[in-house]
Amino acid sequence: MTATLTDESTSRFVRVQDGDSSYSIHYNDCGAGDETVVMLHGSGPGATGWANFQANVGPVVDAGYRVLLVDVPGWGRSDTVVCTGSRSDLNARVTRGVLDALGIARAHLVGNSMGGHSAVALALQSPERVGKLVLMGGGTGGPSQFVPMPAEGIKLIQQVYREPTIENLKRMMSVFVFDASSITDELYAQRLANLLARRDHLENFVKSLAANPKQFPDYGHRLGEIKAPTLIVWGRDDRFLPFDIGLRLLWGIPNADLHLFSRCGHWAQWEHAAKFNRMVLDFLAR
Repeated sequence: MTATLTDESTSRFVRVQDGDSSYSIHYNDCGAGDETVVMLHGSGPGATGWANFQANVGPVVDAGYRVLLVDVPGWGRSDTVVCTGSRSDLNARVTRGVLDALGIARAHLVGNSMGGHSAVALALQSPERVGKLVLMGGGTGGPSQFVPMPAEGIKLIQQVYREPTIENLKRMMSVFVFDASSITDELYAQRLANLLARRDHLENFVKSLAANPKQFPDYGHRLGEIKAPTLIVWGRDDRFLPFDIGLRLLWGIPNADLHLFSRCGHWAQWEHAAKFNRMVLDFLAR
């Protein structure tokens, strides 16, 4: 089954209404099953659902799940946006709109970095729509208590948005993972093509930061409201969101477990794909 899964063969679009705004949202629709897993990407320039989770889709589909990779507004082939409020809440509303359009009442959420923030926001907005949560390197757990914020990686992300060169992209990606040699030339080329294809996304991300520097509000005080079983996954060597933020999530979410990968940066689903996939499938099957 996985041999037939490609970005293009699974590519779909749906129109989502959010208040007075309407967005064309791109998503990948993979597999079939009674349960749906929605994977939500991070905020890095050139990020898409497929780029973030291509190493994880196949095993989850083969286990019998339908998998949706949603490109939120401002990324991938979805419409662009200048976000003056909470990006976490916007992404959550749009994700819920995609589920509504597809007739999906309830889904499990897997969120990386910004995707973790989006997943938490959706779990707080519409708890009845969320089955289980997997949060990797994100989830609005608040600032690190040990590393000055914004962290090194976040500064490098913002630099790429302002100056989208291959040199700045490689500088960012070199601290994205623990072992930069795992980043292939193909992946660099894919990310660079993605970000240069949509300069409007880059420009509007910078405009959004100028309008509201706190795009991802801290919902640490509300984590106790989350009833969904939650798996928190972090890299010990994360230079974007230090792992003590994951400890705050563990402390705040009532039904949560934490797995900390050593020799791992901000991209656990890529750096430790095989172990990550087994862990997620075991968690979903409980």
